[in-house]
Amino acid sequence: MSDTDGLRYTKIPLNNGSDEIPALGFGTLIPDPIATKDATKAALEVGFRQFDCAERYRNEEQVGEAMRDVFQEGKAKREDVFVGTKLWNNNHRPERVRPAFEASLRRLQLDYVDLYCIHTPFAFKPGDDQDPRDKNGNVIYDDATTLTDTWKALESLVDERRCKVIGLSNVSLEQLKEVFESARVKPAVLQVESHPYLPQWELLDYCKSNGIVMQAFAALGHGMEPRLLDDPVITGIAKRVHKTPAQVLLAWAVQRITAPLTTATNARYIEENFHISTLPDDAVKEISERISIRVRLNPVVDTGIPGFIPSRK
Repeated sequence: MSDTDGLRYTKIPLNNGSDEIPALGFGTLIPDPIATKDATKAALEVGFRQFDCAERYRNEEQVGEAMRDVFQEGKAKREDVFVGTKLWNNNHRPERVRPAFEASLRRLQLDYVDLYCIHTPFAFKPGDDQDPRDKNGNVIYDDATTLTDTWKALESLVDERRCKVIGLSNVSLEQLKEVFESARVKPAVLQVESHPYLPQWELLDYCKSNGIVMQAFAALGHGMEPRLLDDPVITGIAKRVHKTPAQVLLAWAVQRITAPLTTATNARYIEENFHISTLPDDAVKEISERISIRVRLNPVVDTGIPGFIPSRK
């Protein structure tokens, strides 16, 4: 298996007819601000050209600082880096979308983002509190705002060329269909949890049929039980092809035409995760067909509360 076969540089066309998304992406859900900046710089310098951000991660400033430094040093060009960020639940009201978007741009120190996604389909009580709760500790939802209401506000950002494409995250197939069928500007990206324990085949088939790129988060299992990186099918293939289990998982994700996201703070792991290579067809088939465990690691699709993000105001 060649280390120079170019899989890591794979790009997937977007449905706006003019742009592409680098398939292999770096996720910036890193709680520590210093680690965020260091990891983002390391990922850029290693060669990652797709970055996933979010206002909810509370670290867009550090991501922006890292990108500014790398761009100024000439180690990467802004036009070669695909940057996406996401609208959080307390900003779903249409009148709150643009201010939230502008705030993300300021924190990221960018004139535009390539992708702007609705982080979850759940609208929370509008306001500055990202995690609004009642006296009993229950989330306060905003029943007056629908997903299609919010989507229409995102469409105007594309009209004004403030972002190239827009997308959805953590939605069901039914919700995706609802938005897609009514949208004037069609969703270009769908970000969902996806890995061999949650392959999301039906969603992926719909995306492929409609020109939507599936962005797969938790592609390595997020270090949670059951540990995907320790699965005997994955470790067996890794041994055969002389790659790490993480490299095998990321290669499988790219080869089935998704855009996997990986997050690491250790420089060695960041470099390893970028240096993926094409798996033999029988290995891809083995992962897709032999692994029967089915588990969702992040319950965000049920409540709008991300399972991987510590809850704090």
